[in-house]
Amino acid sequence: MGGAVSAGEDNDELIDNLKEAQYIRTELVEQAFRAIDRADYYLEEFKENAYKDLAWKHGNIHLSAPCIYSEVMEALDLQPGLSFLNLGSGTGYLSSMVGLILGPFGVNHGVELHSDVIEYAKQKLDFFIRTSESFDKFDFCEPSFVTGNCLEISPDCAQYDRVYCGAGVQKEHEEYMKNLLKVGGVLVMPLEEKLTKITRTGPSAWETKKILAVSFAPLIQPCHSESGKSRLVQLPSSVERATKPKGSLPDCSPGRLALLPCA
Repeated sequence: MGGAVSAGEDNDELIDNLKEAQYIRTELVEQAFRAIDRADYYLEEFKENAYKDLAWKHGNIHLSAPCIYSEVMEALDLQPGLSFLNLGSGTGYLSSMVGLILGPFGVNHGVELHSDVIEYAKQKLDFFIRTSESFDKFDFCEPSFVTGNCLEISPDCAQYDRVYCGAGVQKEHEEYMKNLLKVGGVLVMPLEEKLTKITRTGPSAWETKKILAVSFAPLIQPCHSESGKSRLVQLPSSVERATKPKGSLPDCSPGRLALLPCA
């Protein structure tokens, strides 16, 4: 999936092309894409392909095409302070871009099936924090990654403001995904070969919008233990955010990241 825009010579040129093609439409999303170099999430020997509008896969490591990530970021309608759950968090590229927008009072969780990919994501996150020029400019909601099957999330886990699933969702799992959302929340996922945005407008009310045709590998079904029981995924204990005192200014301390203007 991809190939909708011309390849760039570097990350900024790729973003310019995505803007020109109207995949990136808002300033917050543009800033997040420019702050994180896509090539940093590639293995060294494949970096020459990083600025093409193409998906990349090597073993368990996978990155969707830039045009897909652009549509996902725009559809999520991200705002500072929200809670975000990334199902199939992969390299952490998307989670890190989201973290730039969520800011210091957001929540940023990811669930990834493959433990080797979790380690890869942690290495890339560490590299971003240590080397990014953006680090001194913005506040960052650092993602936290958990190993497990996203279809086995504990029913005791809290709901989220924003949820993204990076694998094809079968119709039978649609309700499960929708119930991960708070009222007012937004879910973006590939459903029946369409990237789909679902907004929870009430306890049992939903609005659905088909964004574009996509082709994603399907979610991997859970493998139960010998006892027949599910291996429940335990997410971090709370998605409650710290609150600012009324009238306080954004946190402008060095070494924090988020797309918020510092007063």
